[in-house]
Amino acid sequence: MTEPTTMEPGTGSTLYRDIRNVAIIAHVDHGKTTLVDGMLRQTKVFRSNQQLVERVFDSNDLERERGITILAKNTGIIYGDTLINIVDTPGHADFGGEVERIMNMVDGVVLLVDAVEGPMPQTRFVLRQALERGHQAVVVVNKIDRPAARPDTVVNATFDLFIDLGASEAQADFPVIYTRALEGRAGTSPETLADDLGPLFEAIVGYLPPPIVGDGPTQLLVTTLEYSSYVGKIAVGRLHRGTLRGGQQITHITAKGEMSPGTVGQVFVFRNLKREAVDQVYAGNIVAVSGIPQVGIGDTLACPVEPRALPPIEVEEPTVRMSFSVNDSPFAGREGRFVTSRHLRERLARELESNVALRVQGTELASEFTVSGRGELHLAILIETMRREGYEFAVSKPEVIFRESEGGLLEPVERVFIEVMGDFLGAVSEMLGKRRGKLQSLRYGEDGTACAEFLVPTRGTLGFRQPFLTLTRGTGIYNNLFHGYAPVAGDIDTQEHGSLISLETGPVVAYALEHLQQRGNFFVKPGDQVYGGQVVGQTNRNEDLVINVCKTKNLTGHRAAPKAITEALSPPVIMSLDASIEYLGADELLEVTPAALRLRKKELRHASRKREARDAKRESARTL
Repeated sequence: MTEPTTMEPGTGSTLYRDIRNVAIIAHVDHGKTTLVDGMLRQTKVFRSNQQLVERVFDSNDLERERGITILAKNTGIIYGDTLINIVDTPGHADFGGEVERIMNMVDGVVLLVDAVEGPMPQTRFVLRQALERGHQAVVVVNKIDRPAARPDTVVNATFDLFIDLGASEAQADFPVIYTRALEGRAGTSPETLADDLGPLFEAIVGYLPPPIVGDGPTQLLVTTLEYSSYVGKIAVGRLHRGTLRGGQQITHITAKGEMSPGTVGQVFVFRNLKREAVDQVYAGNIVAVSGIPQVGIGDTLACPVEPRALPPIEVEEPTVRMSFSVNDSPFAGREGRFVTSRHLRERLARELESNVALRVQGTELASEFTVSGRGELHLAILIETMRREGYEFAVSKPEVIFRESEGGLLEPVERVFIEVMGDFLGAVSEMLGKRRGKLQSLRYGEDGTACAEFLVPTRGTLGFRQPFLTLTRGTGIYNNLFHGYAPVAGDIDTQEHGSLISLETGPVVAYALEHLQQRGNFFVKPGDQVYGGQVVGQTNRNEDLVINVCKTKNLTGHRAAPKAITEALSPPVIMSLDASIEYLGADELLEVTPAALRLRKKELRHASRKREARDAKRESARTL
């Protein structure tokens, strides 16, 4: 075994013989990105007069808006004589593909938990991945200045979580650091905090192991792809053996075992939120390499004399799929720049290069593709990203992916964690019971809140969040985590609403809405353009209703002030992308454009829908 070594960028002379490759794990809103900001500040990444942006690692617009980490990102900082490569991990299970990749790059983890909430469901998913790979952990209890902080209880709950996930004795014997990330302070006791994050850095350097580097020829496993307009595609990964330098001849081994010669363009290391070009890097470091145009995630860059492939990255299979198709509504092509099937196909193919948990398949129709992912959120982020890039398309209701087995058909099952006031527990349990949920555990908090865990088929979780929030008046907390596959539980009726459907094409008229308000809640307002077959609202009953929102008042001698009518109308329901996807029925599509989200029926003509429903009813009666 050789000592891990890296070269100081820019000088070509100073060697650092201490490296720590560390992933940071935390649930949403537990302060992970804020803690990273503090670590960057205290290692002099920023100039004293530099304008700082909060949550530096959340560089993606969607990450800032949603307050979650979607893409794994890394940088390197220097603490004393040690190079610490920090990798920020997504906290949501839907982005497990990112987590499974980066766990191949690190040797230890920092587990961040809230001093009030303790370890949460999304923490469990990422921590399980780390423990299965034998990684050690440093536990950080953050926000200990909160009035309801209970650090001792949280540490005990974290220890129980380690045991539940099958941690070894060495892994369960973790050091605990207490922090106030916003203030940039840490300590080994909640009562005595240092003025900086020094105790945290010392724990990382003193407890987490350096990378183990074996003797042998060059081997680099590609775990992430980046792109530069100057040098093209850049492969990022951990250099397991040997060295890499600019101009070096290598053998590119794909995940399928195919080999081709290549030449390294430039070699980079990550320092201070930037890629820095260096002459040469040594094994144990996280590096970036340019000059290999056909490189993909899971590929190996190896020595041409003795090319050996590293084990490819294994990613869990998708559980949910949706159809992406060309928009064929009457308003098609008005708002998007990329509207054809060729544009859609090329964009999805490009997404496959970096999104390893995604699957794309063609269908019998050239204009339609089946896109599979790890959950609703995984696919929703892709839809929103494409929308912001100028794409216009339509998507269907999410559906689960079944598996065939010797014992019969299997379906994915989720572990659902809910936290509600005790008054709502009965109604929520009834709702999950209708969706084939089974109660696994129940406990009550000191403030009267009920924390319950259910096993629910993934079919039952689709479209559950909005009704849940409505039932709990916005106070409930809901998390889900993939559990495994089980025999199909039976029929589940998750459609708890009907749709108001526009009969005609034209502008929405206030006069028409005034007389239709009692029919349900509207998604449109006076002046909006709609078309026949578009879903313009939600009915109060569990059945669809066709209405004319474009109807105008007959001309008479009486005149009413239009402004008074408009002000008397109930405000429309503004549907977000996530809410729109959850709302979709089996016979509906979501029209996605850069300017709007429109719900519609697959069959726009009312007469055709009516005829199909009549034929289906006859067929059902005949089979009975």
